[in-house]
Amino acid sequence: MRRFIPEVARLAEAAAEMLAAKNSAREAALGRCRDATRLSANAIRAVHRGDFTEGAALAGRAGTLLSEARAALKDHGDILHAGFVHDAEKEYAEARVTLAVIAGEASLPRAEDLNVGIAAYLNGLGEVVGELRRYLLDQLRLGEVERCEECLDVMDEIYSILVTFDYPDAMTGGLRRTTDNVRGILERTRGDLSVAVRQRVLEKALADFEKGLGR
Repeated sequence: MRRFIPEVARLAEAAAEMLAAKNSAREAALGRCRDATRLSANAIRAVHRGDFTEGAALAGRAGTLLSEARAALKDHGDILHAGFVHDAEKEYAEARVTLAVIAGEASLPRAEDLNVGIAAYLNGLGEVVGELRRYLLDQLRLGEVERCEECLDVMDEIYSILVTFDYPDAMTGGLRRTTDNVRGILERTRGDLSVAVRQRVLEKALADFEKGLGR
C-alpha cells in the first residue's frame, strides 16, 4: 500500500500546478474586467458630456481589455462563465449602445460586433434605457422636446424587444429583472415628458393670450 505514496505526491503536485495556472489566469482576467468596467463607465460619462470622441476611445480600450480577459481564460471555461466577465461585457455593451444612440450613429452595434455574450448584450441594452432617461431629462431642460420624443421612442422599442425574451434567468443572466426595471424607468420618463410638454403648451397659450391683451 505504501507504494502509492509517491504516486499520491505526484498527483498532488500536478493538481497544485493546475490550480496555480487557473488562479493566475483568473487574476489576469479579473483585473482586466475591472479596468474594462471602469473604462465603460467613464465612456458613458464622456458621452453625456457630449465628448463622443473620448467616449469611443474609452470604450475601445474597454473592448481590448475584454478580449485579453477572454484570451487569458480560453482554457478555463469554468472561470470564464463564473460571472465577472459577463458583468464587464454588460457594462461594455451599455457603453457602446449608449454612444451609438446619443451620438446618432448609423446603426447599433450587435452582440457579435462587440464580441460579447448575448445575455450580457441584452442586459446591457436594458441598462441603456437608464442612460437615455438621463439624457432625455438633460435635453428637456434645454427645451429640446422633439429630441426627447425621439429618445423616448428608442427606450420604448428597447423595452418592446426585451419583454419578448421569456427564458430562464440562468440563460439570460437575470434579464427578467432588468426588463422590469426598464418598464419602471420607461413609465416614469413618459410621465415626466408628458407633464413637461403640457406645461410648455400651457405656457405658450398663456403667452399668446397676454400678447393678445396687449394689442
